[in-house]
Formats: sequence, C-alpha cells, structure tokens
Amino acid sequence: MTEAATPLSANPDYTSMFAELKETFETEKTMDLAWREQQLRALERMMKEREQEILDALNEDLAKHPFEAWFTEVSYVAGSAAYSRRKLRKWARRRRVSTPVAGLPGKSWLQPEPLGVVLIIGAWNYPLQLTLAGMAAAIAAGNCVVLKPSELAPATSALTAKLVAEYFDGDCIKVVEGAVPETSALLELPWDHILYTGGGNVGRIVMSAAAKHLTPVTLELGGKSPCVVLPDADLETTAHRIAWGKFTNAGQTCIAPDYILTDADTEKKLVPLLQEAIREMFGDDPEASDSYGRIVNDRHFARLAAMLASGEVAVGGETSAETRYIAPTVLTGVTAESPAMQEEIFGPVLPIVRADDLEAAIRFIREGDKPLAAYIFTKDADAEERFLEKVSSGNACVNDTMMFMAVHELPFGGVGPSGMGNYSGEYGFRTFSHMKAVMKRGWWPDLDVRYAPFTDRKFRLLCKLL
Repeated sequence: MTEAATPLSANPDYTSMFAELKETFETEKTMDLAWREQQLRALERMMKEREQEILDALNEDLAKHPFEAWFTEVSYVAGSAAYSRRKLRKWARRRRVSTPVAGLPGKSWLQPEPLGVVLIIGAWNYPLQLTLAGMAAAIAAGNCVVLKPSELAPATSALTAKLVAEYFDGDCIKVVEGAVPETSALLELPWDHILYTGGGNVGRIVMSAAAKHLTPVTLELGGKSPCVVLPDADLETTAHRIAWGKFTNAGQTCIAPDYILTDADTEKKLVPLLQEAIREMFGDDPEASDSYGRIVNDRHFARLAAMLASGEVAVGGETSAETRYIAPTVLTGVTAESPAMQEEIFGPVLPIVRADDLEAAIRFIREGDKPLAAYIFTKDADAEERFLEKVSSGNACVNDTMMFMAVHELPFGGVGPSGMGNYSGEYGFRTFSHMKAVMKRGWWPDLDVRYAPFTDRKFRLLCKLL
C-alpha cells in the first residue's frame, strides 16, 4: 500500500487537497480493479480488526448497545464492502446491447467508467454506516474519495479519520473533519459527484452549491414514513416489528416508521401490544436498559420533548434532559394539525393517526410529501397491491419495517423531497460511474442510403431498414 490516508482537520487547504486527488485520478491508479478490490478488502478488515473501538465510539456518541451497533453499522458496512468486492468484475465489464439493422455491421455496448473525485457527507445517526457504505460504492466504481463525517458524532468522526488513515490509500482517499465552515469550504470545490445524507434544508444548500459546477448529487433526506396497519394484520407480530423499527437507535433512523395510520378498533388492540413489545425489548424501565439509546444532543432533545404535547400519551412519555432520555412513546388522538405531524420526528415518539380504511390512509399519505419509506401490515394481497401502486415512496416494505436495507440487490434512495438518486450494491456502483454509450461500426458495406442527395429510392429503403 502507498502512503496512508491523512486526516485533514488541521489542514484548511482543501483546494490543494482536491488538486492532488485530481492529479492522482489522472494517473488511472483507481481504474485498476485489483486496487479497488484491495481497498474493499481493507474496509472489511478494518471492520473486523477494529470492531471494539468502533462499538465504543458509537456507544459514546449515541449510547448504542454493541449488538445494535454491530447489526446496523459494523456488519452492514462490512457486508456492503464484501458484496461489492465479489461482484466488482462483473459490474465493471462492458455490457452488450442490441444494434438495430440500420447500424449493421456494428456492435454497441455500455462501458462503465469512474467519475473522478467524489465527496461523501455522512450523517450523525448512523455515523459509520452512512459514511463508509457510500465510500465502498465510490471505491468500487474507481473514484478518489473525500469523506466528511458528521461533527455531531464526534467520537465516531475522530475514529473514522484515524482508521481511514491507517487502512486506506492516502493518495486516493482522505478524511476532512469539522462542522459548517469545513463543509461549506468543501462545497465550493468542483466535485465529480456529491453524496449527502441528512435533512432537506441542508440538502438544498448542497444542491445549490453543486449547481455552480454542474456537479451531480445523490441526496438521502428522509421524511415522514407512514405505517398503515389494517384490521386483518397479525397485530402481535405487527406491534413487535413496528416497535423494533421505530425505537432502534432511539428512533433516530431516517427509514423508521414516523407515524401509524389505522382505524379506531385496530388502534385499541394495537396500543397495548405496542406497550408489551416495548416492555419485552427494554424492560419496565427503558431508561435503565443498555439496549436503548439516547438523543444525540440538547437541541434535538428539546424538539422531541415538545412533540409529546401533540396527543395523549398512551405509552411512555418520560424524559430526562440531563441524560437526553426520552422513553419509547406512543401518542393517540393525533391529527394532521398536531405538531408531531408537521416535520419528520426522528426520535422515539410514535403518533397514531386515525384512518377509517385503506383508501383514507392512502389519501392522507398522498396529501403530504413523498416519504423515504412506506409500510403496510395486512394479509390482503389486493390491499397490499393497492398500497404499493398508489403510495409513492423511495422504498417500501410489506409486513415489516426497514428490512429492505438487508437486500444488497435493492437500491436505497428517496423520491421527491425525500431524496434523489440511490446507492447500495450495483446501484451504488452505477451512481458513482458514468455508463458510457459506445458503438463500433464495421467498414463494409457502407450503404449510401443516409447520405445526400436524398431520393425517393433512398427514402423507401430507409423505411424498410427502420
């Protein structure tokens, strides 16, 4: 391996850094498939060899239990790297496409090529996964990469900078730590692609900055992901799966169920089952459970605590500002006008909104922005199909929550205000590649039908060919 990657928190000269990466990219070093495989193996090795340090950092930042941190972050990153490495040579091959009669003799194909130097801006809620999984995709596609971890998860950010410096090729992969000034400075540069994960307000800033250079962007922005529960669902299993999806990472997950839509009778049955599911996961006192996390900072704690007044507290509701604890909470009596329904909750507060039937639930969802994820629990295949056809979302899951993330063959991304573009598996490779269209013609015969002067005979022949 060449010179190790260097954290640049003490080096404000991002223009020079960018120029050096551009120069490295022009050497075609990252074009080498063996180099890409080596870097992906390094990521797999890093996840295994430094697992305990990573788990400790995630616990320090978000009070994540080692099991949860390993399952949602460490294993996900390692799995993404391993999957991309195994599939890389297939993805990087030319892909033949058919050539029409008018183009014969000839052949046509798509030829993947790396974009160049890309910027990946991670998020604080899954500070390892949402930074390094994107990096794996960018490396697989053959790019130089700059990582900007979230400053709101400082322990993980510092560890990411340290480990990337030790494990990766510093000529091609660099880390910039910092906050708004550092991110703003990075956004002034003419990147070949930017992947940003976070909120819509900052997403607009990223997109505006990228527009100055016509830089393509992939934005993962979240949103109010609905969860429809129909009366025929297995409500006990439904409650467990919703509680898991909502209260993992103390609800600080972009694809968590944001709110439930169900009818009055189903709500009466579901609420005690949710309460029991929460008790089974976190005990009678979730504050004492090491399986339950904490809110990332005081600002988010205050925002979430204020949402508790959006309805009647049916489950939970306890808070502690000192430790930034908010109990797993279920609210009833919530309406479209309630404060909790005005923005993505991004915390352990689960409102239940009344919807008399599936059509009412669909209307409610369609009146808002398109969400990043949408969930339905039902045994009715027709209802399932109706929901999937009428509800536009970046991702969807039937009879569970969040589990589509386990399928590397599925893209992950938003639609409309919940984001644009996608990554994961081959879709990540394509996001960070240009699929160059190529046609190669044979020399003979060279029919004159397309050349002037244009005649009726040529027109009739052309019509037959096309």
